[in-house]
Amino acid sequence: MKQVKAYGTKVVNAPLEELTISRRSLRPSDVEFEVLYCGICHSDLHSIKGDFGEPFLPLVPGHEILGRVTAIGADVKDFQVGELVGVGCIVGSCGHCDSCHEGLEQFCDEGVTFSFNSADKISGGQTFGGFSKTYVCEDKYVLHMPAFDNLPMAAPLLCAGITVYSPLRHWQAGPGKHVGVHGIGGLGHLAVRIAKAMGAEVTVFTTSPSKVTDAKRLGADHAILSSDTDAIKQMRGKIDFIIDTVSAGHDVNSYLNLLRHDGSVVVVGLPNEPLQVAAYSVVRGRHSLSGSNIGGIAETQEMLDFCYKHGIVAEGEVLPISRVNEALDRLERGDIRYRFVLDLKEL
Repeated sequence: MKQVKAYGTKVVNAPLEELTISRRSLRPSDVEFEVLYCGICHSDLHSIKGDFGEPFLPLVPGHEILGRVTAIGADVKDFQVGELVGVGCIVGSCGHCDSCHEGLEQFCDEGVTFSFNSADKISGGQTFGGFSKTYVCEDKYVLHMPAFDNLPMAAPLLCAGITVYSPLRHWQAGPGKHVGVHGIGGLGHLAVRIAKAMGAEVTVFTTSPSKVTDAKRLGADHAILSSDTDAIKQMRGKIDFIIDTVSAGHDVNSYLNLLRHDGSVVVVGLPNEPLQVAAYSVVRGRHSLSGSNIGGIAETQEMLDFCYKHGIVAEGEVLPISRVNEALDRLERGDIRYRFVLDLKEL
């Protein structure tokens, strides 16, 4: 075991502080890397606050982890020391269920091991995330990170990017398809950029007047205020599917009613309260309310390569790890467009 510096908390809903954690010794199939940057996801904040239930303690968040390889196990063939790599949400799955065989590790029948706040099936205890000096992961869950020009802002692709890329691919966004994006935040701004790069027509729905302008800057063809009932009505029956990124309570029926026949509203946000669906909203037009959750390892690599080819990264701010509590506080207040990334070089 190796002692490593990290930022985390020993109690629920408390500021993060510098801690020392243990990383396992390198196994034959492991990759060890120095963490250069780690994005901050809303789920990090939820975990710190205990919104998902009592977390493992001490808790070290972070699952948008980007770094440079420092050591490889004897059996590792696909990675080299010095290479840029990434680790997203998943660091373990059973490997033998139907989902795993289909490259859908995120739906593993036996449950995935997440990159933080998960039972560690290899070392015991719990997994610690990327707010740390180093990370160790089995090679089949490590991703080759292209050399993005804006490398820090590529880190959020490892969660936010794949969260929107996967449904866009599954519902076949592309030329001739009209995609709606509900909400422009950490997920939504990437959904606009990726959908446009796939060749789709994109309409954004937002509650914020300032984000109407921003949506068009990001590449959206149309941007509509959710309160503009006339503009909403004009979109009825015109959209093939809508990615719903909103994590607050909202009326999903008003978006189901905008779909063409056989269209779907795809939920990727996580509202605390259940969504209420009127039967007529789905019966009419054979509409559906669907969901999507990150993506498998192969699809995540595909997403990284696609975003590199099209010059897509997140927008936001890079802060040193010592300012992590400032970033979390601002994230909770919505004071960021659109993602925070932590620079780990101070550790």
